Amino acid sequence: MPLYRYKALNARGETLDGQMEAASDGEVVQRLQEQGHLPVEARLASEGGGEPAWRTLFRPKPFSGQRLVQFTQQLATLLAAGQPLDRALGILLDLPEDATARRTITEIRDAVRGGSPLSAALERQHGTFSRLYINMVRAGEAGGSLHETLQRLADYLERSRALRGRVINALIYPIILLAMVGLSLLFLLGYVVPQFGAMYDSLDAELPLFSQVVLGIGLFVRDWWILLLVVPALALWWFDRRLRDPAVRARFDAWLLGVRFAGPLVARLETARLARTLGTLLRNGVPLLAALGIGRNVLGNRALAADVEAAAEEVKGGAGLAAALGRGKRFPRLALQMIQVGEESGALDAMLLKTADTFEQETAQALDRMLAALVPVVTLLLAGIVMVVILAVLIPIYDLTNVIG
Repeated sequence: MPLYRYKALNARGETLDGQMEAASDGEVVQRLQEQGHLPVEARLASEGGGEPAWRTLFRPKPFSGQRLVQFTQQLATLLAAGQPLDRALGILLDLPEDATARRTITEIRDAVRGGSPLSAALERQHGTFSRLYINMVRAGEAGGSLHETLQRLADYLERSRALRGRVINALIYPIILLAMVGLSLLFLLGYVVPQFGAMYDSLDAELPLFSQVVLGIGLFVRDWWILLLVVPALALWWFDRRLRDPAVRARFDAWLLGVRFAGPLVARLETARLARTLGTLLRNGVPLLAALGIGRNVLGNRALAADVEAAAEEVKGGAGLAAALGRGKRFPRLALQMIQVGEESGALDAMLLKTADTFEQETAQALDRMLAALVPVVTLLLAGIVMVVILAVLIPIYDLTNVIG
């Protein structure tokens, strides 16, 4: 029999690496589940470490966003209607228009027909489906409620997508406003203002100090406009490179949480994401320690992810989840209180989902308030800058007109 390498999480959340002889990767998964472990990966030992990273980087993702939500919902509906898994996948094969998506579903269906569980078939797609997705499917298979698990997973994906979309939509208009007014200001300073500067030089007019400053800025923009494009681009590139250092990223994320307006918004957003992930995993039978390991990976803020990792160690030692998460003093107090109530009442999964609902609503309200305040402030600020430039150019004309008159 072939030799397989596997990775799994035990009941204490510890990672297990090993090898096992089996007829298929599905048999490896089944044996690990019988031993009380949560399988994470099972592949032939001859495959080594998998594909190079550059291949997965440039490979188009056949399932993401709304397409992944639709696939999950449709598969859950077909399974709930009594369709066998391979038949349900065969029906879904005819729905996507994208050839890459059809090929992915074909590979999953063929693996299922060959005896592999759905979770193992999804894992073979190497990055197409997230670790969260695969582990929830695996938990649903172990609990015998795959269609219910898929429905909950679809709801989770839809809510996460809606929250992320709301954040993006809230930032689109201010960014467009800043870009358009900024370009207009550059045009005004780099082209219009120097024209007036040449006129004043020809008239040998004496200019007020602030007009001289504005005209000097205009000449600088006209002669060195390329620097105004290259320097910010290089600064963003350097900053992005620095953020790839885990230590620098952790310090930046910790600083961001302390910023007056942005910090609480980021904390609420990440709390909602973590609570939704943990609640969904726990409801589908995933152990708490394994759920914390997965939940840590869905967080974008490294400082909060470090707090979750530290909390997992404390939970492993017998501490409560709310107390463990509260050690870092970064998660909102309301969220910790709600989690503590869930632990005391024995309904932690339900209370985590309620916490997610609460903080998603708070995040949406905070974004609406921020957008309502940000747009007028930005508009007034940029309008004030344009007004100063115009006054700096027109006041000398007014003075010359009075002198001539």
